Amino acid sequence: MREPEDSPRHWCYGCGDRNPEGLHIVFEVDGRRVSGRFQPRETHRGWPDFAHGGVAAAALDEAMGWATWASGALAMTARMEVKYRRPLPLDEELVVSAEVTRDRGRRLEAEASIRTQSGETLAQASGVFIRVPAERARELEALFRGEAQPNGLEKDDIPSRSS
Repeated sequence: MREPEDSPRHWCYGCGDRNPEGLHIVFEVDGRRVSGRFQPRETHRGWPDFAHGGVAAAALDEAMGWATWASGALAMTARMEVKYRRPLPLDEELVVSAEVTRDRGRRLEAEASIRTQSGETLAQASGVFIRVPAERARELEALFRGEAQPNGLEKDDIPSRSS
């Protein structure tokens, strides 16, 4: 299925392709494991020549969120611990990967890492994610398919500005 033009995912800070300040991570899914590439830019700067630590945390969180989705769950971050090994360089393509390590029903546990192209680990994370309730998951799936508005109303229920 092709993603609709008005899908809110386009504006996601981590993986959205239309968020001008976002990370623009493009993920590949392999079973319960995901990996993607991104390049921190000047707008992500913390210290000179390095990305802000929050950028690393955002990339790790995004990857673990995608891993929960790849495992068949819509889930939100409940807890995340980040270990910073080295600063993320600006203007260098990096690889972020994640996988679900434990499925405990409502709770999922995941791990993620950011590495250089040569394989050096820059940051690692572990997280606990809580499944979105089934009804809300269906609403979100409809939203991302372009069948509903963010407030849960169907598109046909919203009058156009021209009416």
